[in-house]
Amino acid sequence: MNSSTRTHRRSGRRAAVAAGIVLAVGLGLSTQMSAQAAVHTPAKVAVHTPAKVSAAAPKPVSGTTGQAVTRVADFYGAYIDAKGDYEDPDGTLATALRKHYLTADFAERLAAWEEQNGVDGVLRAQNVPAQWTVTDNGAVGMGHEVIVTLTYGSGDTTQKTKLFVLLERYDHIADIGTTTNR
Repeated sequence: MNSSTRTHRRSGRRAAVAAGIVLAVGLGLSTQMSAQAAVHTPAKVAVHTPAKVSAAAPKPVSGTTGQAVTRVADFYGAYIDAKGDYEDPDGTLATALRKHYLTADFAERLAAWEEQNGVDGVLRAQNVPAQWTVTDNGAVGMGHEVIVTLTYGSGDTTQKTKLFVLLERYDHIADIGTTTNR
């Protein structure tokens, strides 16, 4: 074996080791970034943004069972998804979600409001929002208030609607309005 063969093998091994180190460091950084991104902030939960293609890591959405913000975020996320599928909106799912999340009394009042105003009472609009956020607004009497901010449109032509959602103590939505219950 001559010295040029050994030198060629060493450079091949060095390249393989260097590639392994680069890969290991890269995986370590992406794992660390994912762990940092998964930190939960209980006061405000981002619920939905339209899907965008990018190289950035996906943003996690988290919640806690029994937490008012999570309950309202779950309802609005599922409801908007059911109503927002323009090719095949799922009215049956939207109705089932209302039955599950709303008190019976509020469901009746909401139906009457919708009849009078001609728009979806949960969204307070005819259209489906492009994005929304859900924020805790604290205890109100025996219930809890959550603020839902709906953003309609895109670019320079956006409109925001702020809704105040009141949950009863058993976690059912008892009211949705444009003014606070405080």
